[in-house]
Amino acid sequence: MSVELYGIGNALVDQEYAIQDDFLSSTGLTKGTMQLAESDAQYALISALNNHTTSAGQVSGGSGANSIYAFSALGGQAFYACRVGNDDLGQFYLKDLAAANVHVSPISEGTGTTGTCLVLITPDGERTMHTHLGITTDLSIDQVDLKPLQSAQYLYIEGYLATSQTAREAVRHARAQARAQKTKIAISLSDPAMVQYAREGLVDLIDDGVDILFCNELEAQMFTGEAVLEQALSVLLTHSKLVVITRGAEGALIGYDDVIIPVPPQVAPQVLDTNGAGDAFSGSFLFGLSRGFTLSDCGFLATAISSTLVGQFGARLRREQYAEILDKTISKA
Repeated sequence: MSVELYGIGNALVDQEYAIQDDFLSSTGLTKGTMQLAESDAQYALISALNNHTTSAGQVSGGSGANSIYAFSALGGQAFYACRVGNDDLGQFYLKDLAAANVHVSPISEGTGTTGTCLVLITPDGERTMHTHLGITTDLSIDQVDLKPLQSAQYLYIEGYLATSQTAREAVRHARAQARAQKTKIAISLSDPAMVQYAREGLVDLIDDGVDILFCNELEAQMFTGEAVLEQALSVLLTHSKLVVITRGAEGALIGYDDVIIPVPPQVAPQVLDTNGAGDAFSGSFLFGLSRGFTLSDCGFLATAISSTLVGQFGARLRREQYAEILDKTISKA
């Protein structure tokens, strides 16, 4: 198996619901962030949701999987190291990724319950997540197949793994192999809640530094303690050779050495659902790098895909949409 991008992260079956702000307020969840929960709490929330609305469907999600999906949908060869249970949701997860041409090793399977994430979308398009990790909370080096990493150009680490000691240990093994074979290492800070509540875990994942770091503006400010974005970027560059900060409707900022490249926004006509937009940005940016695009064109491609994504419900575009945006990027270059 030859892959270009090797991702490691949580395997979560995402179930998305459109809700009103007053319902979100009644849950005690913090809008725009992810909260971990036990299974009984999630069942209670599902029951409450089903009294108000219906699910818009389910997909093989998790932040890392969303990024891997975007990379694959653009034409890249990708592998996702994760762990699912030997249950119906686990089988769905593996088949759904396989249908998207994402390689997943059978070693990813195991006994236990497959993780789930309830994605709550308010009318302003903001996503709030309620996650039961299930078996993925025990992701460890024993369940991670590192053989596909041998051919990869990039190792991509999901920041949500910061909460799991065994997962961080698995990442440590993957990082060591990547460094030995000169595979570039990329990481996403993933969520403001990770920066706030699992900062030490993120620092552990970053370890002695990475080649590429993805985050949004709030995560950059929280992680560095710097309110001015350019100063936050400067601090992040002490941890990574290349830093990419997404800014929503303001576009993005790319930094390396003493160079700062602003990426102009491509604003969606209407923001309906921000779920997975940052993940798709990371996966698309990495695809551009894998094809030798300039950093500006990587930013253009990633921004075009993420801005298109927020204009519809769900964390996936149609396959033809990825191809159309890629063609537009190539013709622009």
